[in-house]
Amino acid sequence: MSDRIIAAIDRISEVAGKAIAWLILPLSFALGYEVASRYAFNRPTTWAFDASYMMYGAYFMLASAYTLSKDGHVRGDIFYRNFSPRTQAIVDLTLYFLVFFPAMVALIVAGWRYFAASFLIRETSPLSPYATPVYPLKAVIPLGAALLLLQGIAQVLRCVHAIRHGRWP
Repeated sequence: MSDRIIAAIDRISEVAGKAIAWLILPLSFALGYEVASRYAFNRPTTWAFDASYMMYGAYFMLASAYTLSKDGHVRGDIFYRNFSPRTQAIVDLTLYFLVFFPAMVALIVAGWRYFAASFLIRETSPLSPYATPVYPLKAVIPLGAALLLLQGIAQVLRCVHAIRHGRWP
């Protein structure tokens, strides 16, 4: 049963991660266009900064669950890598409950409030000459945290498997 849950959650993270990965194309275009406009033609854009920081923020937040599912986050493992899988799982499980889950719940709650307040006033960027709306980017904060929280559940199930069987699934 837990294998099916892990696979389903991993699939959600994979679909979200691969979908958001396509943002790299318009992000690269915006940055490349800005560099060419600014340095080759001495005509900097007014929109590229807004577009690039919003796309990169969404990219970073929404791809983090996919990165966690692929064990791609940085880990200080000078001692950890020498532990048995069972000990690694105990350490991971402890940290998920002491640090990860409380942080994700706090990020979801605070991020939702941050987004809701921004949405209610239709907040725009004070740095933009176009008054670019920023509430869509702020919506990504609780969404990204929710995806991470969901992936954390799969990681906890992996830890339970490793504790029971002495090996990672």
